[in-house]
Amino acid sequence: MKFLIDNWMLLAIALSSGGMLVWPLIASGMNASDLTASGAVQLINRERAVVIDVSEAEEFAAGHVGGARNIPFAQLEEKLPSAVKNKSLPVILVCGSGAKSSRALAVAKKLGYEQAQALGGGLKSWKAANLPVERA
Repeated sequence: MKFLIDNWMLLAIALSSGGMLVWPLIASGMNASDLTASGAVQLINRERAVVIDVSEAEEFAAGHVGGARNIPFAQLEEKLPSAVKNKSLPVILVCGSGAKSSRALAVAKKLGYEQAQALGGGLKSWKAANLPVERA
């Protein structure tokens, strides 16, 4: 006990550095519901998932998942019901990095798309998996 009291700063440094090492695991666990690129390909091929890119038009034109439809995030609530009429189909939401698509997932769920999923890491993870990208 005397050792802990005499060396409280060393103990604090050890605990904080351990916390910093564990934080990436905890943070990635928070996004465990995000879809992987290979999981997205399986949904597209097996269950005819609809891919919605929530990037702005310029970003969409620069590169997007093949067959994706572009609905900018700001217009998602308004245009998603007309773009995907069948709410039982899986919907994959994509953006450049995964940040917008994660927010778009909440909008899609609110609209009743229970099988909606966000592509974790966005188009970057799609490219990292060496999957094809279309340009407009």
